[in-house]
Amino acid sequence: PQAPSPRRDIRDCSAEPLYLPPTATNTTARLATLRTLMRTQAAHAYIVPSTDAHMSEYISGRDARLRWLSGFTGSAGTAVVTQDKAALWTDSRYWTQAERELDCNWELQRTTSIESIGMWILEAVPAGGNVTLDPFLFSIDTWNSYSRALHGSGRTLLPLEINLVDQAWGDQRPLPSSSEIYSLPAEFTGSSWQEKVAGIRQRMEQHSRRPTAVLLSGLEETAWLFNLRGDDIPYNPVFYSYTLLTNTTISLFLDESRLSAAARGSLRSGCPGPLCVELQDYGQVSAHLRRYTRDNVTVWLGTEYTTYGLYGIIPQEKLLEEKYSPVMMAKAVKNAHEQEMLRAAHVRDAVAVIQYLLWLEKTVPQGQVDEFLGAQHIDALRRAQENSRGPSFQSISASG
Repeated sequence: PQAPSPRRDIRDCSAEPLYLPPTATNTTARLATLRTLMRTQAAHAYIVPSTDAHMSEYISGRDARLRWLSGFTGSAGTAVVTQDKAALWTDSRYWTQAERELDCNWELQRTTSIESIGMWILEAVPAGGNVTLDPFLFSIDTWNSYSRALHGSGRTLLPLEINLVDQAWGDQRPLPSSSEIYSLPAEFTGSSWQEKVAGIRQRMEQHSRRPTAVLLSGLEETAWLFNLRGDDIPYNPVFYSYTLLTNTTISLFLDESRLSAAARGSLRSGCPGPLCVELQDYGQVSAHLRRYTRDNVTVWLGTEYTTYGLYGIIPQEKLLEEKYSPVMMAKAVKNAHEQEMLRAAHVRDAVAVIQYLLWLEKTVPQGQVDEFLGAQHIDALRRAQENSRGPSFQSISASG
């Protein structure tokens, strides 16, 4: 009997010549450009995560650095590039996908542990070498894990002020979002942003450390606090921003030109005074934080969403660290009106799902429906419901 033919939908780097499926991305030129930039920084290795500067679960196209560099489109992964090697770590959900999308410049590592990445780096980078990364793309915990993995090895973990992938990507990198940042109508919130700010300031006063400021890095935190929404990231009603809230001032860092007139009016309605929101450029948060922390202050932050880059600006003795910020804790407790809105949303969604199940019962026996058409149809049914702003993630549709 004839030998079964090898799979044609995944790469075969042991074949002669190499076999790549049409879904694989040629990364030779991209890696060469990155390696040239690494040499200018004396970087022996460069670590590229799949996150953004806010530790978001989903990211925008502009932040998809790992995708651009490697061709891998899965939502979770880490790459490490040296002068002669490139490796990608991802979990079992994506192993087949990675074999379809990576070219033979890449080693696929079937794990996600930082210990595994550290072991690979110790083999690939000689003693005395620099292991570099962008500290504004790594959480405090992740930075500490890499630091422990390399401790005492003779390799230096070095933060770089510039992002080398962004430089390599150049003008091909997608532009920032230009869509409107708008106010969420009061009928959905149950409390004004002024009431929320007052509540957070009260928590600051009641804390034993009496912090003078709260730093917000998570995009949900700022969106919730000010009752603002945007669409910078697919499936997420958020916008790129930071907030520094003190006892007497409010600094909101974002692209001010994108605020709707109503949103701007609401934020500026308390000026001058302690409920006046000072609008500052998104890129100025680091400089502002450096100035603020020169004084006798204490900054309260949640380590889960704060990057090591921002964390490193604040002197240790001026830090109050907890896993989640007081805003994230307040946001987790829904007021009576929010609970009512949640229930109403679930009823509307249930109607769409029941309509979908009825449609399936009628159409599947005809043999004309596949999973993709099914996903499209349920999305359309949900869109038809009142107040729909789109799905919260891409519909996961499977049968059999």
